[in-house]
Amino acid sequence: MVVKSEDGRELRSFNFKEEDQSQEVRAVERRVLLETLASKLPKDTLRFSSKLASIEPTPNGDSLLHLMDGSNLLAKIVIGCDGIRSPIAKWMGFSDPNYSGHSAFRGLGYYPSGQPYPPKVTYVYGRGLRAGFVPVSPTKVYWFICFNSPSPSPTPTTTTNPSLLKQQAKQLISHWPTDLASIVDRSPDETVSRTPLVDRWLWPAVSPGPSRGRVVVVGDAWHPMTPNLGQGACCALEDSVVLAKKLAAAIKGGGGGGGDVEGAFRGYGRERWGRVFPLTARASVVGSVLQWENPLVCYVRNNVVIPKLVRLGPLLEHTNFSCDTL
Repeated sequence: MVVKSEDGRELRSFNFKEEDQSQEVRAVERRVLLETLASKLPKDTLRFSSKLASIEPTPNGDSLLHLMDGSNLLAKIVIGCDGIRSPIAKWMGFSDPNYSGHSAFRGLGYYPSGQPYPPKVTYVYGRGLRAGFVPVSPTKVYWFICFNSPSPSPTPTTTTNPSLLKQQAKQLISHWPTDLASIVDRSPDETVSRTPLVDRWLWPAVSPGPSRGRVVVVGDAWHPMTPNLGQGACCALEDSVVLAKKLAAAIKGGGGGGGDVEGAFRGYGRERWGRVFPLTARASVVGSVLQWENPLVCYVRNNVVIPKLVRLGPLLEHTNFSCDTL
């Protein structure tokens, strides 16, 4: 892992083997991860392009799902993993996620003959602006540029014109070393996006629980967090593991009845809240600190905090999670 300033100066280089062998960073393209997980499911399990319009509880505790295409599904159990704008979370009473004050351009640089970068994460910190890139395959490099923005909504043109998105992204880093701009240039249009960074803090005794009857939410549908710790998708996978174990125990112990499932969902919520709430808060604080524009604060960050005070173990201890035996 390498941290640089906007003028290209290396502030700190972290070597995992030398500093903390218990820690590591792995970068995986989201599409590859999803395809790998989907390939392990039984045939015909997945039904694509089935957006949910509304959910209707039935007297016996089942859920009737009304889909956008006019069809309906009757489900004994509903697990909502449908992202930050989840209609299931909205039905359960969750508020819309809150805008953090930061937005991000993201994309995948494509090098058909092989990408030239070593297997490490590179971060670049400026004033109110930061970026990074990391190889995710022999031919692809993921990149992001995070910037302060008073409004979460760009103009309609910027949301539909990938070429303009790339121009805007490169304009932000026009005075930086050219590595990142070159990666942006090599990004196919369909991989480039601009998104507001949002989160939802799950306040105890105030926020709804993650389940309602035999309906439960996981991942961003329940606890969207800013990507400043790189733990959003990781937490969704953790949710899935814990929820699966709770459901398996309920089914084995009680024959899979509705009451057992509801208890499993409540147990999942109790166990996961203590993990996701601190991570959401920490991600928000880290993002706010890294997006400071004050030149004195940025000077101290670049010349004192990062080179002299940051340690790899404490920096990444939030990634530690053990699911025991599956």
